[in-house]
Amino acid sequence: MKNPAVKMHGPEHHFLVPAVLLSAYYNKTGETRRKEKAIKTARKRAEHIIGGFCGLFGDCGAAVGTGIFVSIITGATPLSREEWRLSNLMTAQSLKEIAIRGGPRCCKRNTFLALKCAVAFLRSEFGVSLPGGENLRCTFSDQNSECLREKCPFYAENSG
Repeated sequence: MKNPAVKMHGPEHHFLVPAVLLSAYYNKTGETRRKEKAIKTARKRAEHIIGGFCGLFGDCGAAVGTGIFVSIITGATPLSREEWRLSNLMTAQSLKEIAIRGGPRCCKRNTFLALKCAVAFLRSEFGVSLPGGENLRCTFSDQNSECLREKCPFYAENSG
């Protein structure tokens, strides 16, 4: 997220979420040969989630990114049963975590929340354990005029 190409707020986060999860998942499961194609698929899917999706459509792109991740690892399609259920459940759980925190938007916070939610979901639904970012702290508050500061679970000054 510190890369200059990743703005404070922007649709690049919609791809970042599934890309990080796919990379970590395939590294963990030893299926690294599937990683590159999966990430390319995630990029194509995430391109359809426009900036401002959270406020304009009521569905944060970071949450959708977790659903993209699960749909790719399970091979979900619109006609799938269990794979479809899991993909939608993943998005719903991420979206609920993000919605509970309230607005205004913060793509960094929502990305962190979506990733943590996906890590927990992977553990419970797939038995795959990834590091969960227990000590995650945000370093972007000064760049975000809408930052919730002390009300954000990742606000760096909450750690002391």
